[in-house]
Amino acid sequence: QVQLVESGGGLVQPGGSLRLSCVASGIIFSINDMGWYRQAPGKERELVARITSGGSTNYLGSVKGRFTISRDNAKNTVYLQMNSLKPEDTAVYYCHSSVISRLGPVQRWGQGAQVTVSS
Repeated sequence: QVQLVESGGGLVQPGGSLRLSCVASGIIFSINDMGWYRQAPGKERELVARITSGGSTNYLGSVKGRFTISRDNAKNTVYLQMNSLKPEDTAVYYCHSSVISRLGPVQRWGQGAQVTVSS
């Protein structure tokens, strides 16, 4: 089975940094678009950052200049570098990928990583 496994969440003070990683496991032919979403308690899930197979990126307006999404195709991994974190960034962060396997394309979500920004 193709799975996405996240790591890198945790507790950080305002102004601090965290780096989230998401690895696609299984037999992977290729990965198309990859993205990071977040969901705070009582809030809708929102797209934070997206990166295409060609490397183009886009970001939620409130994280522009602070977050950077990147990918390592050789490692089937997508990253989210989060700098200058604010309390309003507190949420569960989920990665999402469209993965091409031997059985065809599948959509997969990571298990979620808690990011808490607090003094």
